[in-house]
Amino acid sequence: MSIGLERRRATYLRGHAAERRALLFLMLKGYRPLARRYSAAGGEIDLIVKRGQTIAFVEVKARAAMDDALTAITPAKRRRFSRAARAWLSRNPWAGGLTWRADAVFIAPGRWPQHLVAAFELEMG
Repeated sequence: MSIGLERRRATYLRGHAAERRALLFLMLKGYRPLARRYSAAGGEIDLIVKRGQTIAFVEVKARAAMDDALTAITPAKRRRFSRAARAWLSRNPWAGGLTWRADAVFIAPGRWPQHLVAAFELEMG
């Protein structure tokens, strides 16, 4: 196996472990999972969860340092994320009357996950 392929595989596995950790953390806060790794319209949403009358589309970022995780959601990522959220909502009309938001969970080694509610605006237009 080439070094590049090994590095990509390690990054892939680390990302999935971070998503599992984030989901467990959110479930402990009372969220119920609706979808994992939802992909549509050229975008991907790591987790879609519901608590009460709110649907949270969640971006999970795992970085070596928490500050790096905080800056990892770029404008292009937000646009792709929003497109995927619109696609999910169009396929789940029951969610139309609920509140929607874009959250983020940041994962860094040796730290508790950090859940940022309404981390960025969803572009719904």
